Amino acid sequence: MNPLFEQKKVVIAGGTSGIGLAAAQLLIAQKANVTITGRNAAKLELAKQQTGVSGKILDSSDRAQVDTFFREQGKIDHLIIALSGSKGGGVFAELPLQDLRDGFEGKFWPQLNTLQAAIPYMNTGGSITLITAISAVAKLPGFSGLTAINGALELMVPVLAKELMPLRINAVSPGVTDTPWWDFLPADAKQEAFAQYATQIPVGMVARPEVVAEAVLFAAGNVNTTGTIIRCDGGLSS
Repeated sequence: MNPLFEQKKVVIAGGTSGIGLAAAQLLIAQKANVTITGRNAAKLELAKQQTGVSGKILDSSDRAQVDTFFREQGKIDHLIIALSGSKGGGVFAELPLQDLRDGFEGKFWPQLNTLQAAIPYMNTGGSITLITAISAVAKLPGFSGLTAINGALELMVPVLAKELMPLRINAVSPGVTDTPWWDFLPADAKQEAFAQYATQIPVGMVARPEVVAEAVLFAAGNVNTTGTIIRCDGGLSS
């Protein structure tokens, strides 16, 4: 057990599924006090039942809601921002730019809303960890819009590390990971896509959320790591 997390107060924005939920489960095992947020009441209730964490319905695109949430939470030690959207992918020549705008509205702005609203409530020695995506650097055809969204977040991290010091801030950049983000595909098509990606990933497999969550806990817990983008992509961006 990592004593850095024992009895520490952790908020996971977007913690109702995928990497955020997996991080919550690992932190509960480390005896942290975890609160998760999400927009979907059913998913939130299921996540609470699965993990035993406390939770709050929260639309992170609504800044007033986010400000109220952190004011009610009071001081926290670690913040993990796992908020994501589903739009912005596609070959650029055919990509409706409204979809790309919606992609920024679904991930970029909610992450920044959460980050900025939380800063006054972060304890000294605390950390903030963003979840981005390897599309920021992988140069994959069809991902230019997602590159813009995740790349914009990642470019801010080293600058924010100097602005916010001694508060630490990092990002974890996962590759292809078996999360509900892929549920826009039918089950058979998703498995076919994963099998194809596995042939292109040096480790030969699509990641499980808990594997990426281990990198999230490293970013949050390692007191000598800040301003860093941790690539947890199976070598896809190599």
